[in-house]
Amino acid sequence: MTRVVKRGHSWDEAFASARALAPEAFTETGALNHWGGAWRDEGRHATAVSPLDGRPIPGPAALTLDQGRAAVRSALDGHRNWRRLPLAERRARVRAAVEAMAEHRDLLTLLLVWEIGKTWPQAAADVDRCLSGVRWYVEEIEGMLGSRASLEGPVSNIASWNYPMSVLMHGMLVQALAGNGVIAKVPSDGGLCCLTLATALAVREGLPFTLVSGSGPELAPALVAQEGIGCVAFVGGREAGRRVRRLLRPGTRHILELEGLNCWGVWEFSDWETLSAQIRKGYEYAKQRCTAYPRFVVQRGLFDRFLAAHRPVLESLRFGHPLAVEHPGDDLPELDFGPLINAAKAAELRGKVDDAIGAGAVPLYRGGLSQGRFLPGQDVSAYLPPSSLLHPPPSSPLHHAEPFGPVDSVVLVDSEEELVHAMNVSNGSLVAAVSCDDERTAARVAGHVRAFKVGINAPRSRGDRHEVFGGEGASWLGAFVGGELLVRAVTQGADDGTMPGNFPAPRHRLPV
Repeated sequence: MTRVVKRGHSWDEAFASARALAPEAFTETGALNHWGGAWRDEGRHATAVSPLDGRPIPGPAALTLDQGRAAVRSALDGHRNWRRLPLAERRARVRAAVEAMAEHRDLLTLLLVWEIGKTWPQAAADVDRCLSGVRWYVEEIEGMLGSRASLEGPVSNIASWNYPMSVLMHGMLVQALAGNGVIAKVPSDGGLCCLTLATALAVREGLPFTLVSGSGPELAPALVAQEGIGCVAFVGGREAGRRVRRLLRPGTRHILELEGLNCWGVWEFSDWETLSAQIRKGYEYAKQRCTAYPRFVVQRGLFDRFLAAHRPVLESLRFGHPLAVEHPGDDLPELDFGPLINAAKAAELRGKVDDAIGAGAVPLYRGGLSQGRFLPGQDVSAYLPPSSLLHPPPSSPLHHAEPFGPVDSVVLVDSEEELVHAMNVSNGSLVAAVSCDDERTAARVAGHVRAFKVGINAPRSRGDRHEVFGGEGASWLGAFVGGELLVRAVTQGADDGTMPGNFPAPRHRLPV
């Protein structure tokens, strides 16, 4: 069947619209860095490809370490000027920036679809959560700040590519609202044009944003270790997070969100219809989320019923090109997910699945690309159908590490002790869940699971506003965030010695 990209949704139209809206931030072929109060055409320009169909799109203009150091020095000056503004002025400017982004919400959404492969509803939700969240902080900031003051230096952000707006831009806006200058590195794998446009709209309202591109390892000495940085906020993998931790200057405030293998335990359970719906919902954005559940630990005597609930979900998942329609004016397709972030990640995960099966894992389900919805002749190298494996061997990364893609693993156990052990295989995680008919039993199991949040018969998510977020074990280092704690993490006050979080020195822990 012949399909086309929906009218008005092509990449060329999206980029032309971004360039027309913020000509100061874009060239004919790419995006600029912003530091020292100016948009700068410098750095090693690169070409990226869209995960949707492999077409070339602008890549980052990578700065050298010396250029990165200069950008950080300029951010220190911006921070000192910004922190002197009264809260009412900061609040007005942040509010204006949010409303400017809201006015161009659909363009930001379309850029995200092309740059990181989200479906339209998932990309729109990323933008909307950013805007609604910051609006909440704008209204609540006075009470959360109290007598607290901004940090002595700017906040430096290094974030993953999967939530450019609701995690990275949201954090940047709240950090500025709290009185700080803000530095952010564009994620290397995607989100460049969306973040550049959002930053341009914020800079027009006077926000002290520095936006730079480049290699994380090359720029880390500037973005993490340079003198004067008040806080480092990092979202990413454990190995990169360890490198960031090693570079931190003594006493530097930090928020390091790292990966963990989030597990879902199933024990003495019978509500399979509910679990099926929860499993399907969990495939949003192809499980490229820090709170996805890729590992199910199941009571052996329930395996047949679990499989009867699990496999039909995988068989019915809809994936493909998020903008492919039968006719130019049709509504966008209803898909569970689009591509992975790039072809290399899809190939990596296919290899891990093949290696695990070769080492003894039992394939419970392996989808095919023929089930996807694509344009005629398009590049499909970044797409990965869902799959599920029983008992990946301990030698496989799928046994102990987060796959960050549509690959489930299932482990069978015979006792509560085995259940807990199998759910704790990655030395800490962000979230977990336990499905069990007896909530007292579920609570007992949950109390031994090394996850920051454990859902009882329901998944847990990152959350924000009133809800605290952090991690257990190796999944988190530094200050916990969410609501008042997010503001406390990027401000200073008399009660800093009791700030909840996993710090090198003993600190009070927050009950969860």
